[in-house]
Amino acid sequence: MGVEVGAQAARSRALAVLRIRSRALAVALLPAAVAVVLIAGGTSGHISGGHWGVTRWIVTGVAVVVLLCAAGVALVVARARPAVSPTVQIAEDSAPDLYRMVRDLADRLDVPAPSAIALTPDCDSWLEDRTHRAQSPPAAESGDDTDGIRSLAGTRHGRPPVAPVLVIGSPFLWWMRVGELRAVLAPVVAGTGPSAHPDIAAARRFVRGLDAAVAVTAEPTRGPLARTVLAGVGWVTRLLLRSCRGHAAEMERGVAAAAAERAQAVDYGVRIVAQEQVGLAYAGWDRLLTRVALPAWRMGRWPSRLDAGVVAALTELSRRDRLAEGFTSRLGERPACDLLEEPGLVDEAASLLAARLFHGGPAECGPDWAPVGWQEYPDEVVDRTWRTDAARLHRVLDAQGVHVATHPTTRDADAPTLSRVLDHLTVTAADTNAAPSAPGGGRPEKTGAAGPAADPADRTEPSDPTEAREHHDGEHQQLHHDGEDGHDGDDGHRGGDRGGLGNGDGDGDGDGDEGALGTERTATLAAGLSAELAREEAAAPVRGGGTEQTGPDRTLWDDGMLPLFPLQPPRSGREILADHVTAMICCAAMDTAGATPGLDWLDGPTLLINGERAADLTPRVLTLIEDGDPTPLRSWLHHSGIRPEKPVRLV
Repeated sequence: MGVEVGAQAARSRALAVLRIRSRALAVALLPAAVAVVLIAGGTSGHISGGHWGVTRWIVTGVAVVVLLCAAGVALVVARARPAVSPTVQIAEDSAPDLYRMVRDLADRLDVPAPSAIALTPDCDSWLEDRTHRAQSPPAAESGDDTDGIRSLAGTRHGRPPVAPVLVIGSPFLWWMRVGELRAVLAPVVAGTGPSAHPDIAAARRFVRGLDAAVAVTAEPTRGPLARTVLAGVGWVTRLLLRSCRGHAAEMERGVAAAAAERAQAVDYGVRIVAQEQVGLAYAGWDRLLTRVALPAWRMGRWPSRLDAGVVAALTELSRRDRLAEGFTSRLGERPACDLLEEPGLVDEAASLLAARLFHGGPAECGPDWAPVGWQEYPDEVVDRTWRTDAARLHRVLDAQGVHVATHPTTRDADAPTLSRVLDHLTVTAADTNAAPSAPGGGRPEKTGAAGPAADPADRTEPSDPTEAREHHDGEHQQLHHDGEDGHDGDDGHRGGDRGGLGNGDGDGDGDGDEGALGTERTATLAAGLSAELAREEAAAPVRGGGTEQTGPDRTLWDDGMLPLFPLQPPRSGREILADHVTAMICCAAMDTAGATPGLDWLDGPTLLINGERAADLTPRVLTLIEDGDPTPLRSWLHHSGIRPEKPVRLV
């Protein structure tokens, strides 16, 4: 009964959308109808004499203009390419078990099977209409079938499939078990039933066409004539879209209600348990991207097994967090990725797509954009990141003319030593009596030989870098670190004191406060680092393009739009300085104390001293740069056997 109620509500709303389309067509044809009546009346002699001749010509001219405008709007709406999510194509012969499971699920739900299956690097699943001619699969060609998407029901005479495409989040395949995935996909697959109704399909095509036309009119074009024409088309399409908005939203709610009601008959009990895994997978995926993948992308490396990394991260969580006990017992069951013939290749493709969407990397590999495995991650990413940041720190110190007293064992006052950084950031009695720096660590006046200008600091220091993250923090309460293994106070996402190392993703002490820097020269150093980073980013070659394989997913986005979903807001000057000082400390630990770079699945790059993770470093670094007090940090260095007076190796 609930299925019929939801479907009927969706159909009634679809008819309302189609009525709006019919009214728009009637308005466009009305002047032409009046002109036909006047011309017919004049020909028959019923409407003649007086001003009727002039009126006939005026109305006919208006009708011609209105018809031309309506034809132009209709042409733009028909030819506009609707937005489609970037996905990884999955051919049926590369995942026969997955297609068989989806087909069986559709049979149990008594709905049409999806036309194809695709993966997205996100923790979500949905149905997507790709019946537009610009998005339909090309005709079958000889060669490898993995280059295209095959329909579950097949195609005839090259016509595109009618049923929508099932898009599955790739982390689900690796973290969920087969039964859990089937239960989670049941409400999604059930949506193909209402979608097959002609009225609902026509209403969706009309709304998506209007939305695509609005996007076309908003694109920058050349020539005043084209801008004027597109401005008129945009006004009409926006008016129609506003008129359809409420009915389209209610139609989609009706479709979702009907699908959810129908799916209750299939694996309902398993679905309740599987929803817990959905939230856990989302939190683990987000943490893996921001803590582990983002530092690698910044270094020109993209992890080629991100989905496998989600399993490792969530398994590590279950080991640390007593609230996650019991999750590891699921790992003995068959994972959903076994439904793929070559899960490694699919994982690699999804990982590259994630790098493109979230960071804007190129479409193909190269010397500056190469895949990296988890075994090589510490050396290829962590070590290089730390040494690159340490080298940048000393370049800025050189440009600012910073010279410190040399240690008896150090010959050069400008040698890349940790002592040089510590002495420069330490607040002395003379600094205490001097004029205070700008409040909030703002831009100070340049003094002495300060080379890099401090102006770019205004662009890279938002007032509160955590405001944009508060929404996500509320969604990721599944990640709990209750003080085990040195993870006290971790909030499960991007903020919070990790009790360890910064990885360059904008994490600080978790309070979201910009904080005042210790002295004027500390603020000047932070501004210099911000300016140096801005210059390096401006000088970096533009990523994108390449010779990616052609197919239905190739033209779904523009390379100029990448990244579509940036992961992090710009880092503040304090965060940049803290990351660079931390990198310098890690370099000194590796070169003088035998420490090694490591990878923590939940916190990203980490420093290993005697095989143990170095904890409580971040608060000591913040004490140095904010208060100018090196005592806690020097005590930690002495306890760890790190010699700050020794030069370190830089990139």
